Amino acid sequence: MRRFLQIFLAAICLAGCSGTETSENFTSYVDPKIGSGGHGHVFVGANVPFGMVQLGPTSIPQTWDWCSGYHDSDSTVIGFSHTHLSGTGIGDLFDITVMPVVGTELTYSRGSESDPESGLWSYADRSRECARPGYYSVPLTRYGITAEMTATSRVGLHRYTFPESKDAGIVIDLANGGCWDKPVETQIEQVSDNAVQGYRFSRGWADDQKVYFYAEFSKPFEDLYAHSVNYMPLYAKACFETTEGEQILMKVALSPVSIEGAKANMQAELPGWDFEAVAEAAGKAWNEELGKIKIETEDEEARKIFYTALYHTMIAPSTFCDVNGSYRGADGHIYGSPGYQIYTTFSLWDTYRAAMPLYSIFQPQRYTDFINTMLAIYKEQGKLPVWHLQGCETNCMVGNPGIPPVADAMVKGFDGIDYEAAFEAMKNSAMRPDRGQDLRMEYGYIPCDLFNESVAYDLEYAIADAAVANAAKLMADANEGEARKYYENEHSHFLDRSRSYRNLFDSRLGFIRGKDSKGGFRKDYSPFYSSHRGDDYCEGNGWQYTWLVPHDVDGLIDCFGGKEAFISKLDSLFIVSSVLEGDASPDISGLIGQYAHGNEPSHHILYFYTMAGQPWESADKVREVLKTLYSAETDGLSGNEDVGQMSAWYILSALGFYQVEPGSDRYWFGSPLFHKASVKVGTDSEGRDITFDIIAENNSENNIYIQSILLNGKPYGKGYLEHKDIVSGGTLTLKMGPEPVKWY
Repeated sequence: MRRFLQIFLAAICLAGCSGTETSENFTSYVDPKIGSGGHGHVFVGANVPFGMVQLGPTSIPQTWDWCSGYHDSDSTVIGFSHTHLSGTGIGDLFDITVMPVVGTELTYSRGSESDPESGLWSYADRSRECARPGYYSVPLTRYGITAEMTATSRVGLHRYTFPESKDAGIVIDLANGGCWDKPVETQIEQVSDNAVQGYRFSRGWADDQKVYFYAEFSKPFEDLYAHSVNYMPLYAKACFETTEGEQILMKVALSPVSIEGAKANMQAELPGWDFEAVAEAAGKAWNEELGKIKIETEDEEARKIFYTALYHTMIAPSTFCDVNGSYRGADGHIYGSPGYQIYTTFSLWDTYRAAMPLYSIFQPQRYTDFINTMLAIYKEQGKLPVWHLQGCETNCMVGNPGIPPVADAMVKGFDGIDYEAAFEAMKNSAMRPDRGQDLRMEYGYIPCDLFNESVAYDLEYAIADAAVANAAKLMADANEGEARKYYENEHSHFLDRSRSYRNLFDSRLGFIRGKDSKGGFRKDYSPFYSSHRGDDYCEGNGWQYTWLVPHDVDGLIDCFGGKEAFISKLDSLFIVSSVLEGDASPDISGLIGQYAHGNEPSHHILYFYTMAGQPWESADKVREVLKTLYSAETDGLSGNEDVGQMSAWYILSALGFYQVEPGSDRYWFGSPLFHKASVKVGTDSEGRDITFDIIAENNSENNIYIQSILLNGKPYGKGYLEHKDIVSGGTLTLKMGPEPVKWY
């Protein structure tokens, strides 16, 4: 009977994973395991778009390639955690881990793969693993249990199929000790014969994280055994007697606010026990969001890569408020509903470049909520977020990456945002005399002998300053009198500061590099050198960072002495040796010459050719990256997913354009990958979809060059699209051909 049940469950999983491949079943094109190998670090498990819960397996290792808790090379499972990161280079979360078990001789610890009897862990049978949007399942070989899970936004739903046992159990694990985080206060208490509740407070990357939970079982437990370490309750085993093939369900609701909030979240989102209905609803939620961009292509691998990429862009930012809107602020205080959805997991150094602009196109309401959340964070902590996680500022990465998305929303004309408050948040964040800004304001640049990663910080600050200047110009144009004069002065001030990179350009060598407090460039310089322990750059070298001037391409061209010299140097980036000197970060990956697609500072560079008047060169290189540095394999990414950024680059570039200049409304052309793409950009007053259609006539592997463009049937002669052209809806027709042509 047990063997038959396993075969039956495997058959259901296989059918569910393959799906019915119709033009409307977009989830059937998604493979959540793309990027789970190599250094992709993606989350694998069950969730809904932008949900609070990411429910999936967590493995034993706590090293770099297991930042998401999962890696394709490893089949150990310590349990199924309700929160995970996706694509990051640092680990955290794995909160409220659940492990089904059989037996009485159990050790309450993480365990070690060198000892199969240690801890609670089990090998997973990856040959029968099933992962699809909104659903995950895998057999646990140590216990003979099949685990299934699905989720709503704030609630995880488990279904465990047990063997016959007098000693079956489901363990709640609040420990998960190791290198990522440590619990500092926990609680697990029984509230009925089938319910427990509690919380986990921890310190890690998020230095003051608080997660509350309320859990119910579909069957009353016979006993609840608690296990404490140093007087802190870290484990609780709900004990059951099971028959062969018996299924026990468990639902766990989370809240960043309170146990009562978690209980209310469960009552609102998952009051019942219909597993199939919840999994179907999760799949429908994913299908609706994935269906906002429809593509036409005969290339099935590209279709899978595209929709998996789109899926990966919607794992985070994640919901960070209860169903009643209350949330925990960046100052630790509890706030009532602000009238919009609160989010967390803002990996802004990565996502301000492509993911945020992508959301501005196909997730306009969420984008407004993202920006308002960031403005709320500013009020609560005194600056816009840098890398915000679970209500905590990690200050991870360089610069002021919270500024460009706010300016972006203003310049693109988004409603529902207080523009005056938004501008003041950007200005005040940019003027804080910390993280090297004090030195930059004193010297006009950040001296390399006084501050680590000085060039990286300086260039990122310059990008943010340009975004503030763009917003100031918008505000000046919208005002009169003293208000207009105020914003004009701010525009001039921040525009001037955005050119600080010029102080670091060495015209003799043709590289942007470190300069000391006496005005001299760093000696013994090599543009191939990079040190992960710290140097003038951050996860890069001189070859990559010399081009980190997306906001002022004309100024960078002037630094080189004109377009010819600029393009010649740009050409050399792609043909020089890919050898890295020093103890370079593994993030510097996906190399074509010294162009590093596996890390964010390079992502805009390919489009500089279009901006400099040679769009065919952008087309060549964009197509090369799309075709060679993304695949449908588990090692299908050339670097960390970085919370959607790597995938967002693919989505925008496959559509045929990319927003190079942060805090702007322009998208520069590259080379569209598909015959047709239709993007839902909103709805009209009668609830009908507004779509922007991109048609690439005669598109093929040979016809990669744009020959001419029509926008809504009229000749179009610019190298870029404006945001209003896209969100107004209409049709962009690109005539493709085999010959390089400049159409503008």
